[in-house]
Amino acid sequence: MTSEAATISAAQEEKTFAGHPLGLINLFCTEMWERFSYYGMRAILVLYMVTAVSDGGLGMTNQEAGGIYGLYTMSVYLSALPGGLIGDRLLGARNAVLIGGIIIALGHFTIAFPSLHTLYIGMGMIVLGTGLLKPNMSTMVGMLYKPGDTRRDAGFSIFYMGVNIGAMLAPLACGYFAQADEFKRWLTTIGMSPHMSWHWGFGAAGVGMVFGLLFYVLQGKLLGDAGLRPSGKKKPQPVVELAEEAAHEAKDAAETTESSKLTKEEINRIGAIAVLFVFNILFWAIYEQGGSSLNIFASKCIDCSIFGWKFPSTWLQTFQAGFIIMFAPLFSMLWIKLGERQPSAPAKFSIGILLLGLGITLMVPAAMLAKSGLVSPFWLISVFLLECLGELCLSPVGLSTVTKLAPARFVALTMGAWYTSISIGNFVAGKLSGFFDENNLDGMTTLFGSMGGAAIVAALVMLCMVPLVKKLMGSVR
Repeated sequence: MTSEAATISAAQEEKTFAGHPLGLINLFCTEMWERFSYYGMRAILVLYMVTAVSDGGLGMTNQEAGGIYGLYTMSVYLSALPGGLIGDRLLGARNAVLIGGIIIALGHFTIAFPSLHTLYIGMGMIVLGTGLLKPNMSTMVGMLYKPGDTRRDAGFSIFYMGVNIGAMLAPLACGYFAQADEFKRWLTTIGMSPHMSWHWGFGAAGVGMVFGLLFYVLQGKLLGDAGLRPSGKKKPQPVVELAEEAAHEAKDAAETTESSKLTKEEINRIGAIAVLFVFNILFWAIYEQGGSSLNIFASKCIDCSIFGWKFPSTWLQTFQAGFIIMFAPLFSMLWIKLGERQPSAPAKFSIGILLLGLGITLMVPAAMLAKSGLVSPFWLISVFLLECLGELCLSPVGLSTVTKLAPARFVALTMGAWYTSISIGNFVAGKLSGFFDENNLDGMTTLFGSMGGAAIVAALVMLCMVPLVKKLMGSVR
């Protein structure tokens, strides 16, 4: 029986939903609520920090808030490296996800108490919890499928959809509690200060994580053995056997050291990854303005009303994930239809960065119009549309390309390095957003124009480097 036939036979014997292991339902819902909690906090974090103390905020400058935001989002990605190691070596993926989720929920509830100290403590807890949950959740998705199972890629695509559904719903719920005038009036009727609305928003993010944990625990049986920590118990061995085992381990270690030397082809491929690494930092440094400078612009300079109905400015952030959900299947079908005629990975990078640059450049006329008053929300929606189209050309392509280019024995390490580039991009994004000043409209046009110009130039440079990068990639497309 061929491996593919064996896979199909095994899939028919196991209990499935839409052709996939039932455990995917558990992980899909848990990840959806975890992302709900993360993006719910992300939607209101910077706004809370820059809001005046008299209005319930912390009264920080844009520069201070941007720096904290960048450090926080950078730490979230970096924490995945030790978190994955702890899940592999100490806790097991199943326990790491549970403990991480509990810490995340407690972190959100800590921020629900109004204090600068509780903000920092809560953010630190969320970083630690996300580091445990995020990498080990993905690990368990892979564990649901046996080696060679052709359903694996489709399973990860479904899982990724859960990420974006959570990210799409989060600004709607948490933004409502934090900003909506109706909710603030309700707080007044029950004898609470309307300025506490920010902390209800942070609390709502924590409630979302609790929902995810409840589903994860109550439906844990769907996961089967995925993520369970091995007992690690061994039978006692005679001294002779122990000596022979030690000799074999020493021999294996020597062979591993020898095999760890990189070939010329592998060095070239790592060089290709290094080129993409640099451009990936630039992409996320601009894309992540959505949670910082563009978030403040939406709050201060956009007319957040349609036909007289006013809505929270944070609701605009739901378009980012919404566009991903809408266009991801179309891009997938496009690449399949083009087949061998589709652009190479570095060419897709160039297209993605160009779309990003065109998107952020739209903020230049938007900032100019803001001199005369509030501007239409469709400016920001258009920015998010172009940026998300760029993300679909770059982000999944980057992940796929790295897994293909990385030496087989260093895949995990290489993927960790790739996520480090996203982490650095998030940190730079926070620093850049610190130059945003809603009271200096000329400065805004310069800031957004510089970002757009840098992205467009980078796209052209990447386009010129396509032949070189393809040469470094060798036979990998």
